[in-house]
Amino acid sequence: MELSQIPEFMGLSVLLGLLALMATAAVARGWLRAEERSGRPACQKANGFPPDKSSGSKKQKQYQRIRKEKPQQHNFTHRLLAAALKSHSGNISCMDFSSNGKYLATCADDRTIRIWSTKDFLQREHRSMRANVELDHATLVRFSPDCRAFIVWLANGDTLRVFKMTKREDGGYTFTATPEDFPKKHKAPVIDIGIANTGKFIMTASSDTTVLIWSLKGQVLSTINTNQMNNTHAAVSPCGRFVASCGFTPDVKVWEVCFGKKGEFQEVVRAFELKGHSAAVRSFAFSNDSRRMASVSKDGSWKLWDTDVEYKKQQDPYLLRTGRFEEAAGTAPCRLALSPDAQVLALASGSSIHLYNTRRGEKEECFERVHGECITDLSFDITGRFLASCGDRAVRLFHNTPGHRAIVEEMQGHLKRASTDSTRQRLQQKLTQAQVILGGPSAED
Repeated sequence: MELSQIPEFMGLSVLLGLLALMATAAVARGWLRAEERSGRPACQKANGFPPDKSSGSKKQKQYQRIRKEKPQQHNFTHRLLAAALKSHSGNISCMDFSSNGKYLATCADDRTIRIWSTKDFLQREHRSMRANVELDHATLVRFSPDCRAFIVWLANGDTLRVFKMTKREDGGYTFTATPEDFPKKHKAPVIDIGIANTGKFIMTASSDTTVLIWSLKGQVLSTINTNQMNNTHAAVSPCGRFVASCGFTPDVKVWEVCFGKKGEFQEVVRAFELKGHSAAVRSFAFSNDSRRMASVSKDGSWKLWDTDVEYKKQQDPYLLRTGRFEEAAGTAPCRLALSPDAQVLALASGSSIHLYNTRRGEKEECFERVHGECITDLSFDITGRFLASCGDRAVRLFHNTPGHRAIVEEMQGHLKRASTDSTRQRLQQKLTQAQVILGGPSAED
């Protein structure tokens, strides 16, 4: 190449380089405009993830912080703790044992009802079946007497919904809500529901002074005005005859729901009252045979009553025992459960549980901080073997050791008074069985 041609060649190279730069800039501007139109930052790849690892690690750390902020499950251990049922993702508000003793139903604000098998309580794994509540959640749950259905109270719908239980070939159940819910009748929030063991009526009670008696088809049979200023608790007796309520007055009122010989509803009549407290009654419960009742009051006392009376002959319940429970005088929620044989009284205040021997009136056990929040329900199973409580996302089951102690004491008393050898032998066998159970529990959560 001649020297005269070098400047021309260099000029051509510079021109081509400028054209290449201009083309690159144009492509870059078009790419930026496209990114702006798509609403995605220019520094982000088309798949939505950043091109460098540093920003990804920042997002991962932020996600980890969010996960750490979720509430942790409350831990609790005790020598009498038999099991903890943990499948709900929300706080449990209510539970109910089936009349055949096979199942425990729980409802929570996670829009589910769980059905637990009681035979798994002492196993390592606790299986449950789930029923979903569409677009709502249940606050109260009760089994039907035949254990083939259950009813729930809907938090947002303010009504009763019935779920039927259909057994599958694999042994599980399918839960189906009936097409129509009960009509809305209450004007205040509902605090309790119940089904008569006879299967003749359903009870709902609201926080004003209203208790409604329903037919199983959703027809209101009777409206009760309790005149207790505000209802705080209501229940149907295990025998299915009575409905009782308590409120801001120092008594428990009991009514009988009467039916004819052909099963037709007749009337609701006042049966009797539990009188003796000097301040508002906070809660009450029946024994399994409905012959005993227990109550706890804001006056700081609990009472055990003999309710096996002929009220139509003007007989009043007999006061059997009075004990002190100062925690009831406070502002924390208060719950009460009476063992099926009325030998043990369980009282809950806040997140703690206290167990009393009703024969002696003495406190025998105390469980502190059982749940991470206030206890919402407290109940013995139908055998009296376990005491169940709920208040957070778990149900905690305790061995009813005070109940076994009471049985041992009762058997020892009968054994001393036995007049025949056969009676002594039979009582000794029962006493030995109770002593074996009494020495058994040692589980931890």
